[in-house]
Amino acid sequence: MASISTLFTKTPNPSLSLPGNSKSHFTPAFKLPISLISKKSTHQRLRVSSALIEPDGGKLVELCVEDSLRDAKKREALRMPRIKLSRIDLEWVHVLSEGWASPLRGFMRESEFLQTLHFNSLRLDDGSFVNMSVPIVLAIGDAEKHQIGDSTKVTLVDSSDNIIAILSRLTGGRNRERDQVYPGGSKKQLELCSDGAFLVSGNLVNCQCPQISNSGSAYLMTFASPDIEIYKHNKEERIARTWGTTAPGLPYVDQAITNSGNWLIGGDLEVIEPIKYNDGLDRFRLSPAELREEFTRRNADAVFAFQLRNPVHNGHALLMTDTRRRLLEMGYKNPILLLHPLGGYTKADDVPLSWRMRQHEKVLEDGVLDPETTVVSIFPSPMHYAGPTEVQWHAKARINAGANFYIVGRDPAGMAHPVEKRDLYDADHGKKVLSMAPGLERLNILPFKVAAYDKTQNKMAFFDPSRAQDFLFISGTKMRTLAKNKENPPDGFMCPGGWEVLVEYYDSLVPSSNGKVPEPVPA
Repeated sequence: MASISTLFTKTPNPSLSLPGNSKSHFTPAFKLPISLISKKSTHQRLRVSSALIEPDGGKLVELCVEDSLRDAKKREALRMPRIKLSRIDLEWVHVLSEGWASPLRGFMRESEFLQTLHFNSLRLDDGSFVNMSVPIVLAIGDAEKHQIGDSTKVTLVDSSDNIIAILSRLTGGRNRERDQVYPGGSKKQLELCSDGAFLVSGNLVNCQCPQISNSGSAYLMTFASPDIEIYKHNKEERIARTWGTTAPGLPYVDQAITNSGNWLIGGDLEVIEPIKYNDGLDRFRLSPAELREEFTRRNADAVFAFQLRNPVHNGHALLMTDTRRRLLEMGYKNPILLLHPLGGYTKADDVPLSWRMRQHEKVLEDGVLDPETTVVSIFPSPMHYAGPTEVQWHAKARINAGANFYIVGRDPAGMAHPVEKRDLYDADHGKKVLSMAPGLERLNILPFKVAAYDKTQNKMAFFDPSRAQDFLFISGTKMRTLAKNKENPPDGFMCPGGWEVLVEYYDSLVPSSNGKVPEPVPA
């Protein structure tokens, strides 16, 4: 038992009590098996009580307005200045609305943005920290800033001008004094003493503030910053701090930052209704609350998450099945795998989401993974390719979905350097950073061993350096070349059904009769 335990990166034991709570031009029609859990067609606000790990901040944030308020909110939104969202902006609204970034309640204000850039964490009212390594921000231009003016609320719309959300301040305004009732019926003014904080003498009662701390003869009452806030978008600083380089050719930077506005706007979100993409995959986009309910239904006593943006080969499957074996040997009775493909923006040469989901279907159909102990769902976040910085976000989000174990491998969230012929990040830094990252202490990090194709056994196996000559490493480039040429990989590298899907995808990119190659939409 002890030898098995040493395979895990040690972190403090997670809490097991919960007090309360893309699309492609080549989207094919397909049917996924029941093992890929689908969500109900009608949105339900779920309240989960289980033995799963507690969400960051103690409570899962859900930002969709109540059904009874939806029509009134839509009418209210018609009277406000508008901001048009890009596809990636919409994906971030989706992420925020379901609580993947809990306890964040909207696009970041400047204080949250700076904490994320410089500390990779956010300080909560009680002085504790939660991890937050990737800025979740909304950029606007000079014209939009001028249009907003002194407005305290703005409407967010999609590319078709459909109302998506209201970005607003909380009740009460910054730089305004507010009354508070004290014992004996007297009233005293609350004095603004810092950003979002008020100082008051005397004994405070009946306060709706989220946190009160005694400061000697006075009480410091910490409020959520109440206004929408517009602040400078320092793109160079954001890029340098997030990616560790400002080299040209970073995919997310080119797609979402370079040509974006010179201002950022932050505030609290009220999302009018659940985000839908109408691409045939919405039923597989389970929210953290829905995933928690599914894990509870399956009586999971451990949840281990595997993030991926590529097709699943048998080396991945080996890692996942071996992790479950190790957890069983450690004493867990029913560990459940969360196979969680990334469903937001990916770079153009990645396999689109719809094709990846078809491939994952075949992996379960062929029995490579056990449908009874696997939940396949789509993670809605865009991809940054920011290596050790981004992998913290991927891990943190899975805590909010109920995972207390996270599998991490070589060069997570990494990519080739956009200019030089080398990897952008050290292949081992991702797993090392996860084991030390502030705010991830409750999450057990599972760094996996390297898997390669064992020519003596004709299957994927853990690499044995003592007989290195027996192993073949099949790179992503090699896999794509084989699929494009309709050649088969070595037997045992990928299940046959999954490989056929991959070949079919690359075949769809062959130039059409007009000589043009169809270009997939990053998804």
